[in-house]
Amino acid sequence: GSVVASYPYDDSPTHRPTGVYSKSADDEVFKYLAKAYASHHPIMRTGKPNCPGEEGETFPDGITNGAQWYDVEGGMQDYNYVWANCFEITLELSCCKYPLTSELPKEWANNRESLLAFIEKV
Repeated sequence: GSVVASYPYDDSPTHRPTGVYSKSADDEVFKYLAKAYASHHPIMRTGKPNCPGEEGETFPDGITNGAQWYDVEGGMQDYNYVWANCFEITLELSCCKYPLTSELPKEWANNRESLLAFIEKV
């Protein structure tokens, strides 16, 4: 896990594991949507999730192009964009994939305003 808003494409023509910016035709729209979410999240907006084992990982403005971060061939985000014209971003909301129930109120507090800002973009 991490704390970042990722946008298409997750896959790149070279399939290098990381570091390839894979720009979609709607790249600016995707960046706008990702920033709309990230800019309202107290951790995401810093671009420094500080996840255990990945303390040096950074994301400018709290967002990343999927393939720039790591290549995912055949991901749902890309599939839905290409085949169904759905504009999806992927939200990594926690360093922990399975947070404890006791942590959920904090996670809701961290994400509430981001979610509302994102919904407003519809």
